[in-house]
Amino acid sequence: MSNYFEFYNIPESFLLDEKALKTTYYKLSREYHPDFFANEPQEKQQEILQLSTQNTNAYRTLSDPDLRMQYILKEHGLLEEGGKNELPSDFLMEMMELNEELMELEFDFDADKLHEIGEKSSGVMAQLENDVLPVLQRYPELHGVTKEEALKQIKTYYLKKKYLLRIQESLSKFASRS
Repeated sequence: MSNYFEFYNIPESFLLDEKALKTTYYKLSREYHPDFFANEPQEKQQEILQLSTQNTNAYRTLSDPDLRMQYILKEHGLLEEGGKNELPSDFLMEMMELNEELMELEFDFDADKLHEIGEKSSGVMAQLENDVLPVLQRYPELHGVTKEEALKQIKTYYLKKKYLLRIQESLSKFASRS
């Protein structure tokens, strides 16, 4: 099995042309549709079924920016389940403060404070996205050490974003209760 970028014959990138991706998906969906191979030997039918499944999985992964990022990081061995996925201590301190403010809301709800925490987390998220965008944009042209450095920066962004999304989920739960 080739990786999804090879399967679609496109360069590995965090930012893709969504329309071109969808066009390729539909083209391959027609090309590998199992119904067109119903009269073929069982071996050929099985091969087409695998290609059809790979096409679906590739599209599902590559069409979602977060899944695409996770996929690329895993392909480069940078995201291991239960592995060392460390975040910078300054970020963790900032998130700890936000979490403490959220816990205080459990005992003493304040709509203004909830809004303030939401604004803070949105601001951090916007800053993260702003900081990583140039790295994502130039990633396809990078090679060697500079590519490895970019992947490390993107991994840190990915992990920070996951952390922030958990905080934003907590904020949404509070908002729905009020």
